Amino acid sequence: MHKKGLIGGIALLALSAVGGGLATASPERDVLVPAEPTMIDFVDPATVGGLVARTLSDDVRGHASRLVHITYPELPDAPRLNKALRDETERTLRRFRSLTRFDTPRPRPELNVDWQLTAASGDIVGVRLRTGESLGTGWGNSTRTLWYDRRTGKATGSAGLLSGQAALRDLTRLVRDQLVKRGSPTDPSRLTGDRLDSMAFNQGGDLVVEFDDCQVGPCALGRLAVAVPARQADPLLSPTGRRAQEVVREAARQAAPTVPRTAPSSSPEAVSNRAGSVDCTKAKCVALTFDDGPGPDTPRLLDMLHQAGARATFFTVGTSAAARPDLLFRMSVEGHLVANHSWAHLDLSKLTTSKIADSLRRTQDTITAAIGERPTLMRAPYGAVNKNVTDVAEDMGLAIVGRNVDAGDKDTNDPKAIADRVTKQARVGAIVLMHGVNPATVDAVPDILKKLQGKGYTLVTVPELYGTAGMQAGHLYRSGSEIARHRPLT
Repeated sequence: MHKKGLIGGIALLALSAVGGGLATASPERDVLVPAEPTMIDFVDPATVGGLVARTLSDDVRGHASRLVHITYPELPDAPRLNKALRDETERTLRRFRSLTRFDTPRPRPELNVDWQLTAASGDIVGVRLRTGESLGTGWGNSTRTLWYDRRTGKATGSAGLLSGQAALRDLTRLVRDQLVKRGSPTDPSRLTGDRLDSMAFNQGGDLVVEFDDCQVGPCALGRLAVAVPARQADPLLSPTGRRAQEVVREAARQAAPTVPRTAPSSSPEAVSNRAGSVDCTKAKCVALTFDDGPGPDTPRLLDMLHQAGARATFFTVGTSAAARPDLLFRMSVEGHLVANHSWAHLDLSKLTTSKIADSLRRTQDTITAAIGERPTLMRAPYGAVNKNVTDVAEDMGLAIVGRNVDAGDKDTNDPKAIADRVTKQARVGAIVLMHGVNPATVDAVPDILKKLQGKGYTLVTVPELYGTAGMQAGHLYRSGSEIARHRPLT
């Protein structure tokens, strides 16, 4: 049976001071409101044994390219849930592609899907997929929650929490009544049963129903949610729904305060932040960097690097890092550098400074809790850097890392093509961009290591390229050959 642990939660801000069943939430930052009935507590994914984060992406090259980053969890003992999640995310990606088959001006269309666990036990798993989408202007959010019942072996949408179509109609009526009673600027007539596709339970067993942006009200309202009291929801629940409700209640009863996994070090001399033993003014140094993990192939990748005596820099996504702090810790103790790649891989250049800071800070906190050291490097998703990004990075003490060699592993699943591209382009001081969540990239690593080391290159972390010159917060570094332009000011 999985261990249980709760992390944070979401609470949707009340539209009125009366009651509390109807609420809205900021799509960029979950806001905690005590005793808010629409708050959902999420399970800490690090407490679920064997869970890994899978990643889907898309070609991001070219003027009209799409920006895509999709993650979803995979559990070793839930094959039907894994398939349902894969099918759902692939369907979302296909739809997005169909809407963006035209030559769009910048800003480029963007699709982002991340996830939370609404429940996780020996019987029940709930996964909330949160989708953000922009077709070039504006940003829309939607949620869909899938449930898996190990007793029946079935994976279902949120309707599976209910006992049938009659129960779905009754729930639709209850939700519609709440919308009407609160007199909010919504249109209850737009509510239909097929829109009840994101449901979960709060700590008290109330059934929380979330709506997508623009679904039952003006888009300016953002996301809406209604909490249907347990006494009204209970008669409508299926056996799966009753088990899910009890799992959440039991987790709340057993919840304990979260404590740091390791004691954090604030020292700038922490091993992940300082230059190593290699003098790159004398040695032929190249820095391999891996984005978007940790993922299913990260252990295999770490094995390869260890066997070759090579160090690398891992730019980790916060949502995936939270699921596998053990892999972050292994990266650190084996001499690699763990760095910040934002919380959910959004294009930071489209965000306000407060939202950029929030994304980076949440990832900083997650990495620090896992390895005991606070990162001093970040890489912007999609390489999208503007003044807001550099200003926030400077304020947070983060140097920004780019690249001057691209493995092209978003364009191909051919390990040989990836290895050839890296080894042909690598030069002294190169920063090589790869994606550790791509199995073909990991397959290419042994050949890359063999060929680069055969040419006399030493594989180091990014700070080692800059040696005593160091790296300044807020500066963008594309290769070790830029050392002279980034020497500390005196």
